[in-house]
Amino acid sequence: MKFYKHPTAIVETDKIGEGTKIWHFVHIRENAKVGKNCNIGKCVYIDKDVEIGNNVKIQNFATIYKGVKIEDDVFIGPSVTFTNDLYPRAFIWSEDKIIPTLVKRGASIGANATIICGITIGEYAMIGAGSVVTRDVPPFGLVYGNPAKLKGFVCYCGRKLRSIFKENEDSIEYKCEHCGRIVIIKKEWLK
Repeated sequence: MKFYKHPTAIVETDKIGEGTKIWHFVHIRENAKVGKNCNIGKCVYIDKDVEIGNNVKIQNFATIYKGVKIEDDVFIGPSVTFTNDLYPRAFIWSEDKIIPTLVKRGASIGANATIICGITIGEYAMIGAGSVVTRDVPPFGLVYGNPAKLKGFVCYCGRKLRSIFKENEDSIEYKCEHCGRIVIIKKEWLK
């Protein structure tokens, strides 16, 4: 075994990447895929067929249901909940009700956020703690609230972008005041 599994964890898949750490009371269902160098915190539930990329950090008590795909370098905060059915009923269930959700590379989702299914969270986006995300989040988008609304954009380093470096016809270039990187925000994302 090239990954660490705490003795209390239940892992029903053999698709776990090298260097991944799976902690106390985690349950990972059959056919789930977890990439390399991930850290899966205490009491996390990962449903069958979920796909998780490399270098993903999933904090304690997060729940990730079938239909969710998480790309590389994503941070999932404590008690984050993903949904997979827009019209849940205990007495009506079938696999065809599952609506996919995609979390793109480098995104961060704050503690206790709820992600309603059928959306895409863009690259390096930042979701505020306690938010209820009901629609797509653009790359580098900073959203929070219930329902979560776009409040600005963040850098690769996670800090809010404030300084416009250059404006083009179809994009705005920001220079991060913290790390100095240039981030290009497409004007179509502002809508």
